[in-house]
Amino acid sequence: IKNFVDHMILLFNFEKKYFDKEKVSSEFVGHPLLDEDENSKIDLNQIINKENSIISIFPGSRKVEIELLMPILIDFVKLMNKKYGNFNYVFHSTKAHFDLINSTLRKAQLESCQSICDEKIKNYVLKKSKFAIAKSGTVSLEICNKNIPSIILYKMNFINFIIIKALVKTKFANIINIAANEEVIPELLQSNCNPKNIFDNVDSYLQEPNKIKNQLVKIQNIITKFKTNKSSAELASLSLNRFL
Repeated sequence: IKNFVDHMILLFNFEKKYFDKEKVSSEFVGHPLLDEDENSKIDLNQIINKENSIISIFPGSRKVEIELLMPILIDFVKLMNKKYGNFNYVFHSTKAHFDLINSTLRKAQLESCQSICDEKIKNYVLKKSKFAIAKSGTVSLEICNKNIPSIILYKMNFINFIIIKALVKTKFANIINIAANEEVIPELLQSNCNPKNIFDNVDSYLQEPNKIKNQLVKIQNIITKFKTNKSSAELASLSLNRFL
């Protein structure tokens, strides 16, 4: 990297020690997802049953991810419905894949499930959620910033997994777990990403409030270190101006 980069803008504070070690000019400016967001209020009565708690589900932003995860997530919801009758399962979608997710849910005929793609509504629904299940990625950071307990999932075809495993040397997939150097947020990857495992993990958190509390305390300790006193855009601009 040193031979190709003049200056690095870093999203996470723990990254800097690696670039300092290699004598690469860098500065931590924070992640834009952790900047303060607007506190808009939305009436959810037309979308979900207000008597029920919300579990937010993020099945991915790419078609191949969604097609792999949706059958697993639908079977997870069926397991949940056998034990719990008081949850709405809200699938968060991009506009590009809203029809795909919606049609999959209609075929499954699960009345407790809805899908949404409007960003403001998604943001508000997440804030009101009791728990979140997300495909591994940036959205997990957003969930953590809203102080919502969660687990993460990921599944890919076997050949791609072998290639990624050979290239990626980190112990964890989730950025919070990487920063904490422990599995604060359960990671259900590949064969572990199945309906029974997802149900067992979610159920264990719902049955043990202290488990949720412990996860959120650890997450907020990490998130606090990621945050800055100014917006990431402003700090990035100042960093570049100083360097130039």
